[in-house]
Amino acid sequence: MQMKKKLLIIIAVLLPLSLSLNAQNVTDLMISEVMADNDSSIVDDYGQRNGWIEIFNRSQGTVSYGGCYFSDDRSNLKKCFVPKGDLRTKLGPRQVVVFYASGNSKQGTFYVNFKVRKGTTIYLTSNDGKTVIDSMAIPANLPANMTVSKFSHDFRSMDFKQDPNPTQPSPMVINGNGYTETKSQAISRKDPYGLILTLVSVSVVFIALIILWFLYGTSGDAFQGKFKRKKKNKEMTPEIAAAISMALAKEMGGEEYAAIAMALHQYLNDTVHDMESFVITIKPSNSAARHFNFRQLPK
Repeated sequence: MQMKKKLLIIIAVLLPLSLSLNAQNVTDLMISEVMADNDSSIVDDYGQRNGWIEIFNRSQGTVSYGGCYFSDDRSNLKKCFVPKGDLRTKLGPRQVVVFYASGNSKQGTFYVNFKVRKGTTIYLTSNDGKTVIDSMAIPANLPANMTVSKFSHDFRSMDFKQDPNPTQPSPMVINGNGYTETKSQAISRKDPYGLILTLVSVSVVFIALIILWFLYGTSGDAFQGKFKRKKKNKEMTPEIAAAISMALAKEMGGEEYAAIAMALHQYLNDTVHDMESFVITIKPSNSAARHFNFRQLPK
């Protein structure tokens, strides 16, 4: 019992979804061409030359249009019903189908119960009987054996526009530049062996490797500190240190000033101090202290 309830719930959820998907599919249909007076165009299954309505599927999937409606009256969009039971009422992707406006829908699935008249508008209505999928206005001055058509300048974008001028009939044929050569097709035609494509690919990879090598090399040097600004060491010779010590001794006296001068000499040459920015560290040296060799002034 519980299993049956679950199945009913699933069906109740999926049924509206399937109906909505079908409604979305039929919106991909359009009226692509209409003929009113037919004296030299196609004949129907009964050998008659009636006006006709051509429908085109713009989508990449098959559309089932059974249950839709045709009409030439805006106030009565359900004028002609398209039977649902016919398996032929499924239009493949980018395909066309022709309906004959004989005025008698009992002649078959692809016959409508009205004639195409000049100065009227043909409507294609969804299976809900209210939503107009597409329409086509028939000019009152449309010449005989001419049609009203919608053309696509770029078949890939599916942007169809109605031609304001009468056109030559082309039933069961896609209107417009439907077979525009794509870029891939053009490359395949110009480079059948793929040499140009291979050369371009190799060049792109080679240039990318050069750029990566430069970036990694530059970043490595930056991390290693090679681009740090080097400090210029102030030159401190023994003679300058001696002069400083003599000046200090003259002013203040004492050997400690000579030691200070030597410490300054070693500090400015970055030889015996650590990396602390606020402390000067004097490291012991195995060599004899230079300040002992300074000449002492006579007392």
